[in-house]
Amino acid sequence: MDADQVHRPVELVLGPLLRYAGTESATFWVETSAPCEVEILDHRTQTFAVDGHHFALLLVDDLPPGSVVPYDVRLNGRVVWPPEDGRPRCAVHTRKEERRVSLVFGSCRIGDPQPSSTEPPWPEELKRTGIDALRTYACRLQQGELEWPDALLLLGDQVYADEVSPATVEFIRSRRDTNEPPGVEVADFEEYTQLYRESWSDPEIRWLLSTVPSVMIFDDHDVHDDWNISWAWVSDMRRKSWWDDRITGAFMSYWVYQHIGNLSPPELAEEGLLRDVRRDDDAGPRLRDWARRWDRESAASRWAFYRDFGDTRLLVVDSRAARVLSDEQREMIDEEEWDWLIEHSLGDFDHLVIASTLPVFMAPGIHHLEAWNEAVCAGSWGRTMARLAEKLRRGVDLEHWSAFNTSFERLCDWLRRIAEGNAATRPPATIVLLGGDVHNASLSQVDLGATSDASRVYQVVCSPFRNPLSATQRHVVRLTGSRGAALLFSLLARLAGVPAPSAQWNFVRRPTFDNSIGELTLDHRAAHVTLQRSAREGEDAGHLHPFHVTELSKD
Repeated sequence: MDADQVHRPVELVLGPLLRYAGTESATFWVETSAPCEVEILDHRTQTFAVDGHHFALLLVDDLPPGSVVPYDVRLNGRVVWPPEDGRPRCAVHTRKEERRVSLVFGSCRIGDPQPSSTEPPWPEELKRTGIDALRTYACRLQQGELEWPDALLLLGDQVYADEVSPATVEFIRSRRDTNEPPGVEVADFEEYTQLYRESWSDPEIRWLLSTVPSVMIFDDHDVHDDWNISWAWVSDMRRKSWWDDRITGAFMSYWVYQHIGNLSPPELAEEGLLRDVRRDDDAGPRLRDWARRWDRESAASRWAFYRDFGDTRLLVVDSRAARVLSDEQREMIDEEEWDWLIEHSLGDFDHLVIASTLPVFMAPGIHHLEAWNEAVCAGSWGRTMARLAEKLRRGVDLEHWSAFNTSFERLCDWLRRIAEGNAATRPPATIVLLGGDVHNASLSQVDLGATSDASRVYQVVCSPFRNPLSATQRHVVRLTGSRGAALLFSLLARLAGVPAPSAQWNFVRRPTFDNSIGELTLDHRAAHVTLQRSAREGEDAGHLHPFHVTELSKD
């Protein structure tokens, strides 16, 4: 190390991210350029290292309830945040027995650079990506035009490991030969760090994440398209020479950049791996060993978590890494996660919000198509059809809850028990399922066949923040979601031996395909949802445009 490196001040590489804010406590996440002491609100911690990168997760636990507390970030005593850029100063908004909660949510956001101009006519690239709904939301929040949210829910595909930007392609080419697999896709932990920097460094997004608590869960593109779609897919991928580095890098980066910040203070206190990582000189080897276990054994980890907002409970379900896949078994989540979810859904809640990256209740035609495909892949129509069905499964992404029919029905039974309540507790006013992944936005009401005084059950899907479907893809979604497709695929499913679903559901708002963002507002027993889209060509690009508002329940 030369003298300049020794004396060069430590810089803030990424963050701060305000990951948790409760009544008296908050957690902050940062990435720095070198080992250092991180100080926020008179609390301090040392960074830890992973493959030469430096991170910290800092807990502050003595904040005044019901307050707005501005903060700065100091590295080795030097103030490095906030920047003097005219944006409102970042602050922690603590709660104090409020029953009102606002949750902003969505998924699927590519990290390509933002457009330099949104004036028409739009270039082809802007027509393809559209305007980032999350970034527009951040701008409106800065300007004081929106109600302050209690949390931002990022429901999957925070980064795209298999669809990288031109800048990331150049970074990859500076390290290795892209003529060799995996080409211009992300190969390892080092390249994942570049993805997160690109996705979270935009000034508007960085400000938003520094001042609004966030929860995150991974989906397929955080790792690879079709991740864990079937046991055959897993077997094929594990034979590829580059896959081990990709999957271990994916889990390592997810644990560092997303997972540890999801944990509430009591859960953090029980996170033994974080204690071990903080003691290591460099935790890369330790995390790499754990990442291989996480990939091979779903029971070796639990990525599901919960947050409480007054009398509302948010449960975030891992519907990717917790899958049980083998020649003999196919489940969306393993037994340990089912037990955990059931345990944490019990209580006297005004509302229960269940967030999964994948929608549970698809358009009926798509539901029956996926259920039929699963049965045929399992051999109900013979080996030849099973091989063809597996190709179809991967080709058109038949991977949602309806493609795991046993788990779908188990989830419906679970929802039904919650909705009907028990002798000790009244049922929640609403059970709201949030989903992403499918690159459209919709609202459905679900009939579980429960008693008349049971919870109202809804599903709200909001995707993408920024990655819209092509015109052809939209046409396919509309076609498979049509009434004719529902009749055809329902017949095929019955012929393949699939029983009719035990629940019924219908669209309150049919799918739309713009870049979108959702907001769920809960107040005592009342609930309503608002879906907004970013501007289309020729509209005011600085505004969000509401396209659906629905009252889900009254107080």
